[in-house]
Amino acid sequence: MSHHHHDHHENNLSNAFKIGIIINIGFIIAEVVYGYMSNSLALLADAGHNFGDVIALIFSWIAIYLAKTKPTYKFTYGLKRSTILIALFNTLIILLAAVFIGWEAISRVKGTVAVYSNNVIIIATIGIFINGFTAWLFVKDRGHDINIKSTFLHFVADALVSAGVVVAGVIMLYTNYYWVDSVASILIVVVITYSSINLLIEAVNLALDGVPKQIELDKVHAYLSGQQGVESIHDLHVWGLSTTEVALTAHLVVDDTVSDELLDHVVNGLHDQFGIEHSTIQMDKSGSDPCFCACN
Repeated sequence: MSHHHHDHHENNLSNAFKIGIIINIGFIIAEVVYGYMSNSLALLADAGHNFGDVIALIFSWIAIYLAKTKPTYKFTYGLKRSTILIALFNTLIILLAAVFIGWEAISRVKGTVAVYSNNVIIIATIGIFINGFTAWLFVKDRGHDINIKSTFLHFVADALVSAGVVVAGVIMLYTNYYWVDSVASILIVVVITYSSINLLIEAVNLALDGVPKQIELDKVHAYLSGQQGVESIHDLHVWGLSTTEVALTAHLVVDDTVSDELLDHVVNGLHDQFGIEHSTIQMDKSGSDPCFCACN
């Protein structure tokens, strides 16, 4: 039953990527066409930004399939870590897009080029719904996978950009203050950059085998040392095997009263209490020679 539920979840996620890619490609084509027709650099720039997001969406979809590949003699964990690399790549795309938008906005602050505001407002309004709907497709899975979270943030950011373009379009329509477009873009860039930097830090942390954000190492250590018969712990390591899976290795120094049942109990406890799926525990008898590479 659990396996069936897992397959159903994966199919839903795969469908979310398919729908997101198709509707966003259609919207990009509309932005390019109306951008030229309306003499709107903002729409053309947003089309380029959205194209980058579609590329990121495709890479995120590929990462999910790579993460399911079976282990080989060369890649003994499979290709699970590809999800971390792609989350890192996606976040860098967001930041590069923010730099591009910011640069364009600053260069156009004093611009007086006439823009057909009605078309801009209509297309940008459609963009809010397209990007908002695409973000909604991934809202359920963003909490436990930073790869999905980066995809979600891509389209939340795009919806904000579209909203900013609508507001700027309305103001330009009634005032002809074309610099408003640039000011709105700069504010949006600040929001995008703030959220992206936090995500970038998280992705780099996983890429460097740091302890995943959701794991509190002190509590894991306390759980292990609190087991009956455990005298001490060394070589405790916790890292992200992928954007969703956590691995742990540890050496437990135990007294002579400990049975093999402790190992099953510890592994199950780590899974149930901390969500650690891959645990490798070595039990050393009290008084035995210390490990050559033992570290705290």
